[in-house]
Amino acid sequence: MIQVDNLSYGIRDAQILNDISLTIPTGGITALIGPNGAGKSSLLHCMSGLQDLSSGRVRIDGQDPFAMAERDRALLVALLQQNPDTVPRLSVEDLVSFGRWPHHRGRPGTTDRRAVLDALEAFDLTAFSRRGLGALSGGQRQRANVAMTWAQGTPWLFLDEPLNALDPRYARDLMERLHRLSRPDVSPRSVVVVLHDINTAARWADHVVALKDGQRFDSGPTREVLTKTKLVDLYETPFEIMETKHRFAVIPA
Repeated sequence: MIQVDNLSYGIRDAQILNDISLTIPTGGITALIGPNGAGKSSLLHCMSGLQDLSSGRVRIDGQDPFAMAERDRALLVALLQQNPDTVPRLSVEDLVSFGRWPHHRGRPGTTDRRAVLDALEAFDLTAFSRRGLGALSGGQRQRANVAMTWAQGTPWLFLDEPLNALDPRYARDLMERLHRLSRPDVSPRSVVVVLHDINTAARWADHVVALKDGQRFDSGPTREVLTKTKLVDLYETPFEIMETKHRFAVIPA
């Protein structure tokens, strides 16, 4: 479980996050949503322990990420930032192998090799393992980046807008894989992901944290947060909700 208490964050004179308190449950997918500039990416970075707070505290499974050694934190939380730099000649397998660095510190063993192969298989990259990143499509490169983060083997996976610039096919494929891999009977991983598309959150997230103007607007199970009334207030634009027995969709009115 992640517990955030009275978290505030700013840069010089700009206040970005203000007095946020919330709980993110263990397991499944939690989506961070909200209008542009709401502070979603900043909150993700603050929770990871990589962005200093102005005030407040964060606890991840009872541990303070800001008080941990870098290696210990890297064994607790894996963070994929927006638009990560890649070297075109680097192979997919070599990229994914970087995720094991906190474990082996330059001396990979059988366990590390197995973790890399498992990550390649989990994100359907085995056939591309020796291919250079420059020869991949944008969707394949993004899957490789997520696979690298997954190979890190942490209980918590933080993804900052991983669907950026992906077409619907690749976006669905990536979220479907993350959803399946985060189920309790597959792996005890917990995924926290920044999303712009509300319907992606509606389809795949178990839990939603909504931010507005740098503050917590609402949080809870997906269907309790993504209601017509709340979405209209959150985004200040009209919405309609279409719901069936198993799914629901959010449509700008």
